[in-house]
Amino acid sequence: MDNQEFCQGCEQQHSCQEVYRQLGNTKGHSVVLKVVAAFLLPIAVFIATLAVSEAILAKLQMQTAISFLLALSAVFVCILITKAINKRFSKNQTHQI
Repeated sequence: MDNQEFCQGCEQQHSCQEVYRQLGNTKGHSVVLKVVAAFLLPIAVFIATLAVSEAILAKLQMQTAISFLLALSAVFVCILITKAINKRFSKNQTHQI
């Protein structure tokens, strides 16, 4: 269904289209890096840490539990570092404006 067909019966079509027009014309920084850092980086760190610790601890009986705890710890550290970087980055951007 075309957007025009969908909007024809709507009472708010003019204000709705204006909002999307304004959002499309907004100039700002890309949020792609923040999205990757917030969602994909912790998952990647968890998987990598789990794989490495499983390989290192292959001879222990509790290898899965220990590997899981190590992976969770690494993700927690990763999240803390990401938050610190974002905090510092946002402070630098507010000073530039």
